[in-house]
Amino acid sequence: MEWYWWLALSLILGVVEVLIVDLLFLMFAGGALAATIAAALGAPLAVQVAVFAVVSVLLLVAIRPWALRRFKKEEPETATNISALVGRSAIVLVATSGVAGRVKLMGEVWTARFDGAGVLPVGTPVEVVAIDGATAVVAPTDVVPGVGTSDASPSGGYGSPPSGPAAPAYPPGYPTSAPPAQP
Repeated sequence: MEWYWWLALSLILGVVEVLIVDLLFLMFAGGALAATIAAALGAPLAVQVAVFAVVSVLLLVAIRPWALRRFKKEEPETATNISALVGRSAIVLVATSGVAGRVKLMGEVWTARFDGAGVLPVGTPVEVVAIDGATAVVAPTDVVPGVGTSDASPSGGYGSPPSGPAAPAYPPGYPTSAPPAQP
């Protein structure tokens, strides 16, 4: 009747493995299952313990490393959370400078900072190059006249009105320009 105890130990170790998913307790459950078979065949307790130990160690040394490599290889390498936002396209909602601004990214309004010199005008298509805290660091995807250049003339410099799509409608009191640079 000792085989009941080994079977119970095997099932308990199997449940622990399901909760932890490390493939460690599964190897011990296999050793307990082998000891269950030895006990059912009438082996003395010392032999049952030896079978448990030997089979558990063999499974740990031979099977677990291979199984871990196989499972890790099958995990999808999908970017999640902040990593999933890098490389996404956005649209400038509030003129964005190296200090502050706002963009529409994946349907949400994010604070943004331009990764370059100058100011990105409203409506400029940008790409997220990094996320810094809760701020999207962006760079223009198309060439915007006057942005990132030293040309400050009215014919396409920093002070020229933005060309492209019309600015979106904002609710009253919503900031529509980048805040002044801090000294």
